Amino acid sequence: MKWQSKFVRLPVLSVAISGLIGAIAAQANALQLRITPTNPKLGDTLSVVVQPENTTAGQPPVVTLNNQVFQTFDLGNNRFRALLPTTPLDSPGTLKIDVTTGGEAQTLSVNLKNRQFPLQSIWLPPGKDRDISDAEFERVNAFKQLVTPQKFWNGKFLRPNQGRVSGAYGIRRKYNGVLAKDYYHRGVDYAGGYGSPVIAPAAGVVRLIGLERNGFLINGNIIGIDHGQGVTSAYLHLSRILVKEGQMVKPGQVIGAIGSTGTATGPHLHWGLYVNGLAVDPVPWREGGFE
Repeated sequence: MKWQSKFVRLPVLSVAISGLIGAIAAQANALQLRITPTNPKLGDTLSVVVQPENTTAGQPPVVTLNNQVFQTFDLGNNRFRALLPTTPLDSPGTLKIDVTTGGEAQTLSVNLKNRQFPLQSIWLPPGKDRDISDAEFERVNAFKQLVTPQKFWNGKFLRPNQGRVSGAYGIRRKYNGVLAKDYYHRGVDYAGGYGSPVIAPAAGVVRLIGLERNGFLINGNIIGIDHGQGVTSAYLHLSRILVKEGQMVKPGQVIGAIGSTGTATGPHLHWGLYVNGLAVDPVPWREGGFE
C-alpha cells in the first residue's frame, strides 16, 4: 500500500540551511539583509528581510534558494521580506540564499542545524488504511499553493485547541507496521475531546472546505485558511465545520469541532501550517511569530 503524507504529497525541497546573519551591509551599495531565526533547525521558517538602497519601481527584491524563487512583500520603510520553509526532508548543513535587487546582488551562506524526530507506530482499522484520491489531493494541493499579496495575520498564532499534544511535528511513522517512505508528520495533533472547539489561530480567509461525505477520505472534514503572503493552515478530522468558503475569520474565532473523520484512529485535531506550499513547524509561529 502506498502511503502519502498526512496532508498532501509534497515535493522534497533539498536545502541546507543555517545560522543568522543579523544585519549585513553590502560593501558598495548598502544592500542590507537580515535572516531570522539566528540558529535555524529543520522545520523552521526563515524570514529574509531585504533593505536595498535603491529599489526599481515595481520591481521588489528577488530571493532565491536552491533555484527556487520566493516572492518578497513590502513591509514599509523600504523593507521587503520573503518567508522560506524548511522541512525534515531537507539536509542539514550549509545553503546559499541569493538576493538581487536594483542591479545589486548578494549571496548569504546560512547553516541549517539537524534535528531528531521520533518514530511512532499507528495502527489503522480496516477501511481506514487507504490512499488519498486524485480529487482530494488536487483540491488540498491547490489550496496550499496560495500566495495572496495581503498579510492577514498579526502577531503570534494562537493554539487552535486546548487538548494535549498527541503528535508532534516532524515525527516519522509506521502505519500497520510498515514505515512510511519520505514521510514526516506535517503538523501537530491535539487530543481534545470529541466536539471540543477548534479556533482560528490567526486572521485569514477560509479558502477550503472539504467533507468526508464528498470524498475527503484521508483528511476528513477539513478547513483551510489563507493567512496571506504564502502562509496557509489546515484543520483536519473535524466533526463540525462552522465557517464557509470566502469567510474572513478572526483569531480566536471558533471555526469547527474536533472529530475523527477521515484517516483517524480517534478524536483529535491535526493542525498543519504551510509556508509557500511546504509544511513547517507551527510551534515557532506560536512562540515568536513572524511580523
